[in-house]
Parts: sequence; structure tokens; C-alpha cells
Amino acid sequence: MTTEYGDRKIALDNEILRTVVGSGVHGIAIEGTDDHDEMGIFIEPASIVVGLDRSQDHYVWRTQPEGARSGPGDTDLIIYSLRKWLRLAIKGNPTVLIPLWCPNTDLIQLEGPGKELRAMRDAFMSQEAAHRVLGYMDQQRRGMLGIGGAKIPSRPELVEKYGYDTKYAAHALRLAIQGFEMVTKGRLTLPMGDAMREVVLEVKQGKFAREDIAMLIANHERSIREALDSGRTPLPPKPDRERISAWSVETHRQWWNQ
Repeated sequence: MTTEYGDRKIALDNEILRTVVGSGVHGIAIEGTDDHDEMGIFIEPASIVVGLDRSQDHYVWRTQPEGARSGPGDTDLIIYSLRKWLRLAIKGNPTVLIPLWCPNTDLIQLEGPGKELRAMRDAFMSQEAAHRVLGYMDQQRRGMLGIGGAKIPSRPELVEKYGYDTKYAAHALRLAIQGFEMVTKGRLTLPMGDAMREVVLEVKQGKFAREDIAMLIANHERSIREALDSGRTPLPPKPDRERISAWSVETHRQWWNQ
């Protein structure tokens, strides 16, 4: 039994971009243990944006039923309307930003507006986005440590085997590493560089003590905060909302006139 909600036809007929967004795009997937995640973007018809039709701002399809955890071989797909995706992206949601930076090998669907969107990815990179990455990193770290009311354990089999949730640990470290790249270079490299990717993979496989991982994460966090607090970062304080908004307006107009 699968899960599906939203308007499939509107989403698929108007899709401009879809990419892989899960562990695979970061280069940290382990065969036989990870599910497959995809994210897409579609342009809503004029009847929804400026007419009276009901809004359809996202479409979801999963191989698992509602509420069930995805496992090896499962697929999770979400396709956002362009307007909803833009609102999430300018806030710096790290998962939502992935389609802008993923390699061509992880592109599943790409239309003209999707190419334009990827070409203006620098407009979304900001110090606000870096702070958002820190928030997501801390959430994953709390999951690893089982503190602060985090929903633990979501993977009790890992806690039983290793003493902590190694996937939480790996994602926390990945976000810390990528956050540091953001504040020092103003970009994201996907998949991760070989050296850092190997470390994250070893964390995911339970080859590090939890305390050592916490220290690695803390070191990266300290460097990120120092760069942000000192202003020694190529990132602007905020995303370029004016540029993004103007592009969105013109893109919707052109799409509707096709």
C-alpha cells in the first residue's frame, strides 16, 4: 500500500525540475540500507495562482503507507509548487537547496525554468541559510544524543547495535561539514569531497565512538559560528529576494503563455 496525496496530473504536467535529494546525492548511501528520496518543482497553473481553483502546492508519493518508516529500496517523492519551494529555499532549508547544487548525474527532470533556477543558485545562499543549517545540524545531533525531547529512537535497531543512532550522527556531521563549506566558500559541493565523505560513511557504519563524533561536530560548529560572527564569509546577510521574486513572476508569465 502506497501513500499519495496532492494533484498528480498538475504536478507532473508542469514539472520543471526533479533531482535526487537523499544520501545518494551526498555520496553517503550504503547499498541495502538506504531509501531513495526525490524532490521536484512544478509551476502551478494560472487558475490556481490568480483564479479561484483550490491551491495544490505540493504532491507526495511514497512506496510505504502513511506513517510507516521508509526502508531499503523504498522511494519518497515530493514535488513542490515553485512558489512554495521558493519560500522554503529563501529560508535556507538545506534539503530544499539540494536541487540547486546536485550534479547532473542526479537530475531526473529538467526543463528551461529549472535550468534557469539552477543557474541563479547563488541568490539563495546567505548567512541566514548558514544559520538554518546549524539549526538542522543541532536537531540531528540531539537525535544522536537522545536529548532535548528529540524523537528518539527513530531507529532502535541502530541504538541497540551501536549504542546510538548512527544515521542521526552521520547527518549531523554532514550538515556541519557542509555548513562550514557554505560559510567559507559560499557554495555546496555534491557529492561531498572524498576525505569528508569517507569519515561520514564510517560514522554511519558505527566506526566512531559517539563522544568523538560529538567533538567533530562541535569543532565544525565553532568554525561556522566564528566565520558568521566575524563577518569573514563570502555569504551575504540575506538571500537576494528581489532577484528571486522578479524571476518567479516572469517565469510564471512565460509558462502560462506557452
